Amino acid sequence: MTESTSPPSNGGPLNDEFLEARTPGQYKYGFLVVPNFSYIGFASAIEPLRLANLAAGERRFSAGVISLDGAPTPASNGFTILPDVDISGIPDELDAVFVVGPNPIHFPGERELAATMKRLAHDGVALGGICTGSYLMARAGLLDGYRCTIHWQDTEELLQQFPELIVSTHLFEIDRQRCTSSGGTASMDMMLRIIAGLPEGAELAAATAELLVHDRVRDAGERQRIPLRLRLGSDQPQLAEAAMIMEANLEDPISLSELAGHVGVSERQLERMFRAALDCTPSQYYMEIRLQHARQLLRSSSLSVSEVARDCGFVSGSHFARRYARHFGMSPSAEKRRSGLTPTSS
Repeated sequence: MTESTSPPSNGGPLNDEFLEARTPGQYKYGFLVVPNFSYIGFASAIEPLRLANLAAGERRFSAGVISLDGAPTPASNGFTILPDVDISGIPDELDAVFVVGPNPIHFPGERELAATMKRLAHDGVALGGICTGSYLMARAGLLDGYRCTIHWQDTEELLQQFPELIVSTHLFEIDRQRCTSSGGTASMDMMLRIIAGLPEGAELAAATAELLVHDRVRDAGERQRIPLRLRLGSDQPQLAEAAMIMEANLEDPISLSELAGHVGVSERQLERMFRAALDCTPSQYYMEIRLQHARQLLRSSSLSVSEVARDCGFVSGSHFARRYARHFGMSPSAEKRRSGLTPTSS
């Protein structure tokens, strides 16, 4: 997988190029669906706009549906959606168009779609790809030089076809006038992040998330959870089971001997399996997932540092602080301050 060594563009405020509206205060987005499009990716992207209007008490966002021929278009789950316009009638005033990709990726009409997307890019319209929409954008040459992402199942094929692309495993990427989502509910987080980047948008995004009962808005820098079996590239059920047991026992970590017994191998065999497949010991892997969980809690919950340490299996606060700082380059307290979330207890 190819990843840029430069800081990701979505680490700070979003680029104004993507957010600029042609009509001040009014944002008009189009969603271009193709046959067998991802319904969950589409719904997760469009619903935040509707609820943002409700939270704002006024129509700040408008969204229309576009199809290739104007005919009802089937989604991958068998549902059919009626578009507002066909691809030749895309309104000139749109600020952004999101292409909702299909499953499978290939479909009739790709050439016409690519030509339309290139025209939109030439006209200064921001472009987004949801799920395999990233693949369609890449095929049209619209992601060259841009950081992008796609669902983990399609990453290998994308890089085989376009090896020069800068592809991350992040939930979503926003880079100048391009944004891409890995699919599923990640497009909800992407849209909430776009809303938050608008003038006075942070409070609106928070209120929208509450209406969505979306208790934690995931950050762009968070990675997709790729199944360990797929990361390894081969079927190793005992190793995958060991990892799942670790993840289920973060607050009260189990010993290596207990873990080996649950999996049905000796401690030495378990050590060899982790070394061969992951280039680390079971203890190192266990510590990694505990620290990653701690980081998630510090960034997204109101738990205090001591509570996070407890929930991640650290009896000593000083031990937790040392481990965290060594792994992430900052103290847990600094991470909590950066999140802006006030602990409910000390």
